[in-house]
Amino acid sequence: MRCHLKKIVQTLVGLFILTCLYISMRRGQETEQEPEPVDIARLIGNYSSEKCSPELQQNTLCLRASVRVLAGDIPSWQRFLTVGLSSVKRKKENYLLQTLHSIFNQSSEEELSEMVVVVLLADFDLRWVQQMLKSINELFPKRLVQGQLLVIHADEEKYPPLTGLKRNFNDAPDRVTFRSKQNVDYAFLVDFSAGLSKYYLMLEDDVSCSKGFLSSIRGHIRSKGSSPWVTLEFSKLGYIGKLYQSKELPRLAHFLFLFYQEMPCDFLLSHFRTLLTQDKVIRFRPSLFQHMGTYSSFQGTYNRLKDDDFHDNPADNPPATVYTDIGIFENHNPDEAYNQGASYFWGKTPINVGNFFLVAFQKPVILSRIVIQTGLKGTDILQSAEVELGENVVATTNGVKCTEIHNLGVLNKGYFEFQNIDQTVNRSVSCLNIRVAASQSNWVIIRNIQVWLRKRREFVKMVAME
Repeated sequence: MRCHLKKIVQTLVGLFILTCLYISMRRGQETEQEPEPVDIARLIGNYSSEKCSPELQQNTLCLRASVRVLAGDIPSWQRFLTVGLSSVKRKKENYLLQTLHSIFNQSSEEELSEMVVVVLLADFDLRWVQQMLKSINELFPKRLVQGQLLVIHADEEKYPPLTGLKRNFNDAPDRVTFRSKQNVDYAFLVDFSAGLSKYYLMLEDDVSCSKGFLSSIRGHIRSKGSSPWVTLEFSKLGYIGKLYQSKELPRLAHFLFLFYQEMPCDFLLSHFRTLLTQDKVIRFRPSLFQHMGTYSSFQGTYNRLKDDDFHDNPADNPPATVYTDIGIFENHNPDEAYNQGASYFWGKTPINVGNFFLVAFQKPVILSRIVIQTGLKGTDILQSAEVELGENVVATTNGVKCTEIHNLGVLNKGYFEFQNIDQTVNRSVSCLNIRVAASQSNWVIIRNIQVWLRKRREFVKMVAME
């Protein structure tokens, strides 16, 4: 009997140890994927109605105590992305509701499950705040209930002085008041958003979004790997499409609040980036956000700014390794042509028949569209080349090679575009190759290679039809 009991105990102990080891291994594998809980205790402070004392005017604790949640439920777990925007009453048209429609309509349900949009209604006209709150409740009830939309507000008495401020840059007093208040608005918004997600994206309240912008942002973050960064930019206009890591938000909020009267927010943000040792702007193309407002929020002046790098349906550009046997000039490496940044690949002569520029995808993909742009301002165009897809990538003495080739066509004046590829090559491919078809004496710039994947819903539809 004792022997039997001893065996049972040993078996149970063994199972317990194996279970612990399994759980430990799973946690190690899923560390990056498991969402962190939101620190609700920290956000409870945002419901406080206490006034900030003069001693706290320069402290982010004052910011946290100044914001009230007007609508929406704070999510219980940390999302991937918070989209923050501040809105005030405009003298002419108001674009906030259109912007919200664009954010939600251009995102899939899967993307929205990883996103929370925070809207700061930053005007001191409480009647306008109530009107906007009513419209948001009527138009976006599902997003509010699901924790995908939060509406917040800070009362006028919570703001520092907004008149009698320094007239830096020779701005008129009303302009100084406007830009100083805007800095404080952003400080409230940014500080509130800290902890809601891993990353934070600032938008203005008069923009339209590209399709699947969250997935594009995720891909660009991955492309940076372990390289340090403070700000990634997805638009070249104003304070639109600027991305931060949420761990930096309390410091950014304090910075904006501390220097609120010194200069406009875009100036402060540039200083914030450089102070944290990111000297150069890191901007991705195409832009994911477009300015759509016609009249500015300051005095309703006419404002027709447009971002000519914006694309409504940006490329997917899945993870890949890029190879070439063309000589590389300085730091214009092959991956610059594929990573959708502002730089490009620059190749030196000799450029001979058979030279290649090859994109090897990390995983086989089914493509729907390809765009290739070469040259810059009419010079260094790749004059003659064939574009090929290969089902496999093999190692050679010269590097790598595409095999089982499907020829798509040739460049036309340095440009190539092919749509509905999956109707011609309806299978997975592992590489895209640009093969030089004629020698040239000029150097070559390959500045943009864009590929679009066949979307899952399109694939399901095609399978159903088959």
